[in-house]
Amino acid sequence: MRMRRHHAGSDEDAGIDLTPMLDIVFIMLIFFIVTSSFVREAGIEVQSPSAASAAEQPRGTILIAVSANGEIWMDRQRVDIRAVRAAVERMRVDQPDSSVVVQADRDSRSGLVIQVMDQVRLAGVQDVAVAATAEGR
Repeated sequence: MRMRRHHAGSDEDAGIDLTPMLDIVFIMLIFFIVTSSFVREAGIEVQSPSAASAAEQPRGTILIAVSANGEIWMDRQRVDIRAVRAAVERMRVDQPDSSVVVQADRDSRSGLVIQVMDQVRLAGVQDVAVAATAEGR
């Protein structure tokens, strides 16, 4: 008596189905995109003043830069002092619990920085900080 072995003739059954793995990868990608928060940059680099009492703070979600020559930058765009309040209100629609960090250049006019902070407070933000670097860094 001769016994025959039954072999699967098709190569389709020999492979691994990757469809469930790809589904999981795409679901994870969507999850990370939805839950991530993107930090908006002010638009220019400023030379922050140094302070002995400067402390590390969590990064503010709304950054406003004031340059030495009196320019105000938000979200990589130059804005007028009269448009700061509206721009902050527009940004706070997406993140109502956001704080504001004013990055004033060490050579900027203090009067302009106070005007910017006043516009931010008129927009309803009470958590306003001025950026400084710690001495010795």
